[in-house]
Amino acid sequence: MNESIYQLAVWLDSTRWSTMLHESFYMYNWVETTHVLTLMISLGLLLVIDLRMLGYALPGMPASQVADRLHWPMIFGFTVMFITGALLFYAIPVRSAQSLWLRIKFVLLICAFVNAVLFHRQMRQANNSWDTERRAPARLRLGALLSISFWVGVVICGRLIAYDWFDCAKEPSPFIATVAGCVAGQEQF
Repeated sequence: MNESIYQLAVWLDSTRWSTMLHESFYMYNWVETTHVLTLMISLGLLLVIDLRMLGYALPGMPASQVADRLHWPMIFGFTVMFITGALLFYAIPVRSAQSLWLRIKFVLLICAFVNAVLFHRQMRQANNSWDTERRAPARLRLGALLSISFWVGVVICGRLIAYDWFDCAKEPSPFIATVAGCVAGQEQF
């Protein structure tokens, strides 16, 4: 599997648009800045919803109203964030595909997505009987705590991608080389 991911990354890296994006004097910086700004907006709005569920923010406002008002701006931010994240990967695919931090980030993103789906399902099933209560029921509070935890992990891993101590060119331990996707005998960067 690592070999297939590596070959895909090499192919992406050989495309003209990948090279142009990576070597652009301004475009890569604009994409990265947009990624970070939409991350701040999306996660800021999500944090308000999660804190409302935990009883720490907007306790006098119905939880469903908070979630409804912030839903579409948050979805827009997440959409732009995912598009710009894909462009950042596309700009430096070989190094990114072999990043331990990026792989951990993907796992955390999947966990955050599954948690969000389950959270929304539980919210609908609760039929808003708790809507004006200071805190949401225990299962929703757990979902809010997991949401915060997963996204903190995503942000930390995203930041660590730029400072990858486990670069394949540094010949990491066999375990790290496997989970990071290092392909033996291949030019790494």
